[in-house]
Amino acid sequence: MATECKKYALITGCTPGGIGHFLAIEFASKGFHVLATVRDPTKYTTPSENITYVPLELTSTDSIKALRATVSQITGGKLDILYNNAGRNYTVAALDIKDHEVRQVFETNVFAVMKMCRTFVPLLIETKGTIVQTGSLAGLMPYVFGSGYNASKAALHAYSDTLRVELAPLGVRVLNIVTGGVKSNLARVERKLPEDSYYQPLKADYERRLKHAQTLGMDTHTYAKDCVAEVLGREGWFVKKRWAWEGRKSWVMWFMWNLFPRLGLGPGLDWYFSRLFCLEKLKGTVGPDKKRV
Repeated sequence: MATECKKYALITGCTPGGIGHFLAIEFASKGFHVLATVRDPTKYTTPSENITYVPLELTSTDSIKALRATVSQITGGKLDILYNNAGRNYTVAALDIKDHEVRQVFETNVFAVMKMCRTFVPLLIETKGTIVQTGSLAGLMPYVFGSGYNASKAALHAYSDTLRVELAPLGVRVLNIVTGGVKSNLARVERKLPEDSYYQPLKADYERRLKHAQTLGMDTHTYAKDCVAEVLGREGWFVKKRWAWEGRKSWVMWFMWNLFPRLGLGPGLDWYFSRLFCLEKLKGTVGPDKKRV
């Protein structure tokens, strides 16, 4: 039970079957009492006596405040790990983005995370705890048809880097998990290109892109185990780890990001993604160079 556990982890986005679900199971197996957020806890049966489902509507300030009260009551006003796992996907071409939808992406992936950190840092200070952010390779590369999502993850990375420096004197660690392909429950909407989209010649390639990360993704349980090992693992002698790279093909990006000059990395990624999703098909379809038939 909660009173028998010395350490507490709060994880967002724990709907059964997804990344958060397996993170909760893995932390529970390491002796943590896990407070796992879902929209409606009455719908689910806890998979472990050390996992308690708690309600959260992530984009609601009132819901986050209520969660703080619940967590404080359970833990006695302390928290060892805040794991901001929940996220929202958005696979739409940059020219086809809808303003209200991209705002929802930033509300979930950036602004809600900021609120969670501000709300729970006082509890983490009490234990010299850790904040873990679920970042993404998409925040580092031009992943075609994902500009809105990519931008939200890039913003999360930048926020987390600064947060890490600012919280270090207060004894709170911040770790960013740069995530590659994982088979997750990340909200994915069946979409079609607008009839007037410039990208209609790529209709089949766009539909392939919608499920690209899922078809290549790492097993969710394996990913969760690796992430928990990164969070709980030993730090280096001189420098605390700031980023961890997990998920399918994350090691490729780690290698390129750390060992290749940025000058060469950018054009290389442009070339790769342009060809992966067949953007050359667009040449001659619009503008003064349009081919006449």
